[in-house]
Amino acid sequence: MLDRLLSNSRPTKTPVINKIVEKLSLKNTWQLFVILLTCMIALVFLGPYIYLLLTSLKPSAEAVSSPPTLWPSKFSLENYFAMFKQLPIGNYFLNSLITAIISMVLSVFIGSLAAYGFSRFSSRVSNIFLLITLAIRMVPMISIAIPMYMIINDMGLVDTKLALILVYTSINVPFAIWMMIGFFDGISKELDEAARIDGCSRLGAFLRIILPVSLPGLATTAIFTFMLAWNDFLFALLLTSTNTKTATVGISQFLTAYNLDLGPMTAAAITFSLPVMLFSLLVQRYIVSGMTLGAVKE
Repeated sequence: MLDRLLSNSRPTKTPVINKIVEKLSLKNTWQLFVILLTCMIALVFLGPYIYLLLTSLKPSAEAVSSPPTLWPSKFSLENYFAMFKQLPIGNYFLNSLITAIISMVLSVFIGSLAAYGFSRFSSRVSNIFLLITLAIRMVPMISIAIPMYMIINDMGLVDTKLALILVYTSINVPFAIWMMIGFFDGISKELDEAARIDGCSRLGAFLRIILPVSLPGLATTAIFTFMLAWNDFLFALLLTSTNTKTATVGISQFLTAYNLDLGPMTAAAITFSLPVMLFSLLVQRYIVSGMTLGAVKE
C-alpha cells in the first residue's frame, strides 16, 4: 500500500516534457558530432605543420633519421642557429618582407581607387573592363612567367627588388579591384554626397570618408595580397639571382642534388610562416567583418 502511494506521488513526465528532452538530446548529439568533425578537419590541416614544428626542434641528426620519429628525443634550437650559419637567410627574409609590403600597399591603393571608380561610375564600358581584369586574373601564372621575364630583362631590372614589386603589384591589382568593389557597393552613396556638400573633392571624399569606412575590406584585401607576394616562388626564382633572393628561394637551397639539410629547412619554414600568422592575428577582427561586409548591397 505504501509503495503504491509513493509511486503515485512521483512526478510523471508529460508528452510536452518528453518532446523537450528528446530535442535537447538530439541537439547535444548534433553539437558533439560537429565538434568532433571540426577537430578532425583541424587535425588534418594542422598535422603537417605540427610535424614540421617538432622536426625543427629535433637535433639535426635526428631530423633525418630513418624511420622518422614524431616526438624529439630532446628539444634543441640548433637547427635555427644552423640556418643562419649556412645561408644569409636574414637577407632573404628582409627581401621578401620589403617586396611583399610595398607591393601590398601599392596593390591595395591602386585597386581601391579603381574599384571606387567602377562602383560610383558604373557603365557598360566599365563592366567590360571588369570582366577583362577578371579574365587576366584567371590566367595561370606559369603562362606569363617567360613574357614577364623578357619585359623585366629588357628594362634592365633583373635581380632587383623593383622587378618583384612591379610583378607582384601587376598581379595583385585585378584581385584588389574585385575584392574592393564589393565593399564600395555596400557603402551608401549618400556619404559621398554629404562629403561633397561639405566641400570635399571627389578624391578628398574617397580618402577621408570612404576609405576609413571600408577599413575591414582594406584589411581583408591586404592580407591576401601580402600572402601572394610573400609565398611566391616562381617569379622570385626567375627574376632574382644573388642580390634580391627571397625567403622561398633561399629555403629551397637547403635541398641540393647531393644533400638534404632537413633540420635547418624545417626551421626556416617555421620562421617563414610567422609573419603571415602575426599579420593575420593583428587584422583578424577586420578580416572577420570584412568577409561579410562586401556580400550585402543596399
